[in-house]
Amino acid sequence: MARSIVIDVYECNGCGSCEEICPEAFVMDDGEKAALVDSEAEVTDKVEEAAAYCPQKCIFFE
Repeated sequence: MARSIVIDVYECNGCGSCEEICPEAFVMDDGEKAALVDSEAEVTDKVEEAAAYCPQKCIFFE
């Protein structure tokens, strides 16, 4: 079963590290919070790297 990417936008501080590391999966939305480019995005090594570098640890997988 594929894991899905979850972003806790309440914890996101809008630093943009996820978008910088993995722009194919993450973008900063109008509220300056992290969002997914595609809600069906796959968990790749780059997505995992972005989650690991997130200072708020608000990116996780289900």
